[in-house]
Amino acid sequence: MTQTSQEIRVLVVDDSPVSRKLLEHALAQAPYTLGFAKEGSDALRLFGERLSDLVIADWQLPDISGPELCRIVRKQFTSAYTYLMLLTGNSDKKSIAEGLAAGADDYLTKPFDSDELRARVGVGRRVIEMHREIEAKTKALALDARTDPLTGLANRRAVEEWSVKQISGAVRHGYPIWVVLSDLDSYKPATDLFGHGAGDSMLQAFSEILKKNTRVSDLCGHMGGDQFILVISHVTRENMNLVLNRLREKIANYDFSFHGTALPLFANFGMAGSEGGEQLQLRAMLQQADAALLEAKRTAQTPLGEAGQAVK
Repeated sequence: MTQTSQEIRVLVVDDSPVSRKLLEHALAQAPYTLGFAKEGSDALRLFGERLSDLVIADWQLPDISGPELCRIVRKQFTSAYTYLMLLTGNSDKKSIAEGLAAGADDYLTKPFDSDELRARVGVGRRVIEMHREIEAKTKALALDARTDPLTGLANRRAVEEWSVKQISGAVRHGYPIWVVLSDLDSYKPATDLFGHGAGDSMLQAFSEILKKNTRVSDLCGHMGGDQFILVISHVTRENMNLVLNRLREKIANYDFSFHGTALPLFANFGMAGSEGGEQLQLRAMLQQADAALLEAKRTAQTPLGEAGQAVK
């Protein structure tokens, strides 16, 4: 079942047992999951526990009015759209305008006709599904804007936004945080010899190695070209060396080929960060990691050096 075709959760708010039964019977054959409340406070409690998609509320409730319930829902529950319908015995235009102004989407006068109720609830269902579709597309667009399309990793924008928050948290709470820059140095030779298809395949393979060997709580990103970044927290310097050693082994043992031709993967790493208790800024950490990366390239024969983390 797709997101837009999910069942609609309907909350009926009415202190009359007869009205509740009539509403239940009218919507029994439709694809709705029904919940019931006798008072506005009960409805808000249920709403807080699990958001309802559609609310059918009587105008006159023992504690608060239906319009007041609409105002509270519109003010307090904004994470998803809720379709609000009022049941009222008042058919004068002033009352209808009052209910709509309070946030109701529709109204139905009592005594209601079951066919009309189902038709109006059907309208609400279509509105809800439209909102779900818009929300899904908005989330997809937001994800696309922060994802590198070639590797599926976070792009530079997402890396910077996420890293600033992580570094701020590390400074505030005193836990370790590290920024690791990596150059996939085998990318350019592969591209020069076999074209961009080989380079792209190599970038994708390297991305998979990074993703599979870092925790979901950490960040892998593609900064562009052959440069990647890891942002890792709550790990000591000693254990960071183990992390990079494991990456070295995975890279060395990776069987990469392009159109039947075996090609080696080799990369260098530069690390900067703190085990806690230091004032840190992303820009400075990136500069330090880049300097360590250059040093690692210069002394690539050293598997793990203090200045830089070399993997080749």
